[in-house]
This record gives sequence, structure tokens and C-alpha cells, in this order.
Amino acid sequence: QVQLVESGGGLVQPGGSLRLSCVSSVSIFSIYAMGWYRQAPGKQRDLVAGITSGGITNYADSVKGRFTISRDNAKNTVYLQMNSLKPEDTAVYYCRANRYGMASWGKGTLVTVSS
Repeated sequence: QVQLVESGGGLVQPGGSLRLSCVSSVSIFSIYAMGWYRQAPGKQRDLVAGITSGGITNYADSVKGRFTISRDNAKNTVYLQMNSLKPEDTAVYYCRANRYGMASWGKGTLVTVSS
């Protein structure tokens, strides 16, 4: 089981930026894919961005050009840089790891975009 701890959420004004971090308890070299998901109140949890061990990334259409996912293997950390934030980006953001066919989730970090 991979333990994941997210951080970096908070309250930000529209147009602002935040960087989320997800620290893994195991080397992310052994993790095939990691991703950020989000869940707004009353809605399902959706993929925001993903990155494979080979560095291939994918993004939800709603965040393309605004969000960037990256990984620092030395720190066992995956980041989500979020720019030009909109009120509709408000949600709990979760980190997910897919390792040896098993999925692990963090507990989430709340992002609120509001003036």
C-alpha cells in the first residue's frame, strides 16, 4: 500500500495560482502512473491530470493550458501547478497512485477559488 499525502490547498482569488504537492511513502520510480483528481460538492471525482513513470502527461480539457503536472523522483513527489484559477476549480483535490495494478489515494486537499 502506498501512502500519499497532499498539501498546498487553500483559498485563492480568481486568476491566482497554487501549487499542490503529493508525497509518496515509496519511491515513485516503482509507480506506473500518478494523477490528480478533484471532487466538487455533489459531483463525481474526475481526473484533472496524470503522469506516467516515463513522463507522459494528460490533462482534462477544462485545465489544459492552465495546470501543469510534474514529478520529482528524488523527492518522491508529484506536483500540480495551477494557474489562472477559476471559481469552477473549487474542489477537494486528491492524489492517486497506480502501482502494480493497485490504486492508492491520499486524503485530499481543499482548493477554494473565490473573491
